[in-house]
Amino acid sequence: MNSSKTILLFDIDGTLLLSGGAGNRALNRAFQEKYQISQAMESITPDGKTDPAIVREVFRKKLHREPAFTEIEELKRVYLRYLLAEVKASSGYRLLPGILHLLEEGSQRSDLILGLLTGNWEEGARIKLDRSNLRRFFPFGGFGSDAEDRAEIARLAVQRGREYAGEWIGEDRIFVIGDTPYDIRCARAAGVRAIAVATGSCPWEDLACCQPDYLLPNLADHKQFLALISK
Repeated sequence: MNSSKTILLFDIDGTLLLSGGAGNRALNRAFQEKYQISQAMESITPDGKTDPAIVREVFRKKLHREPAFTEIEELKRVYLRYLLAEVKASSGYRLLPGILHLLEEGSQRSDLILGLLTGNWEEGARIKLDRSNLRRFFPFGGFGSDAEDRAEIARLAVQRGREYAGEWIGEDRIFVIGDTPYDIRCARAAGVRAIAVATGSCPWEDLACCQPDYLLPNLADHKQFLALISK
């Protein structure tokens, strides 16, 4: 029997909020401290990638080698310390239009289950969400600390959403909401639906080429969004 519930899996950066470059600055500081690399994120495009994949890319481009697992874990520890300070001080930090109203209304509806699907390490996701008190809306999620591959994170998030719901929810009632082609592709890999929003740095045309189920300029009209996923 099909459930009447719907799972919404939200990306964070560029979808729920903008950190004002806090993540990049924190990674720059972490690589400077650990490896004396100045501006490590220069020429690195992090959008849609998982934190461990970004770190691995920096190692390849700047140090010309693969990182050991212990090196990634140590860099993560240093990065999170800097991220806390950078998010707190970031003048460019802001929630994107409609997000707070959407999450407040969505969390009050018994037919909706809200979760996260992000490339951030879980601790980093919490730091970014806590500045605007958004973490309270998300009882579960899939994170960059679960896997380096975003498709695997998507599958884990779907599984956790069903476990949280306590019932089977079909793939046609599960949506990934994100602002990059990576979000659309990981939704497809997990067999669920994709809603793309042009609120990040990815152009509308690039998102459209990936053929999401829905493509929206933003989530400012949260009523429209909630009506859309109820079809």
